[in-house]
Amino acid sequence: MTYKEIQELIRQVSKSDLAEVKVKDGDSEVTIRTRHYSENKGGQVIYSQAPAIAQPSVSTTPAATPQAPRADAEKPAEPKSSNLKEIRSPMVGTFYRSSGPDKPAYVKPGDTISAGSVVCIIEAMKLFNEIESEVAGTIVKIMVEDASPVEYDQVLFLVE
Repeated sequence: MTYKEIQELIRQVSKSDLAEVKVKDGDSEVTIRTRHYSENKGGQVIYSQAPAIAQPSVSTTPAATPQAPRADAEKPAEPKSSNLKEIRSPMVGTFYRSSGPDKPAYVKPGDTISAGSVVCIIEAMKLFNEIESEVAGTIVKIMVEDASPVEYDQVLFLVE
């Protein structure tokens, strides 16, 4: 499965009432468990045939096990203003504001960004993923400290 397919699968599972989903594609396997997983242990298991998907190139490295968002994921401490947009983490990993310790940060509060601008890097399983903004505006606040762990769907930036 491609990274984009895994992201879409995570989005779909997080919107559903499913507790756990396992997808096998060749020798790769992805397991997604939601917060409903512990509530449903020992419950009824339902099997279904997934629709056929065009075969993407499959890596021989083990697939990551994406985690569902935690119920206690960090939320902004300040009241939400209706004109603030959030940039959220698309994956679990380690947040970095720059591409290296001696490099300048991609963005800082007050910077104007456009959709598609790289705002940070998230390291997941020794892969460094550039995170692009899906919104345009001005960075108001950075919600995560540099080199801190982040969860899927955790707020990283507030944009005005």
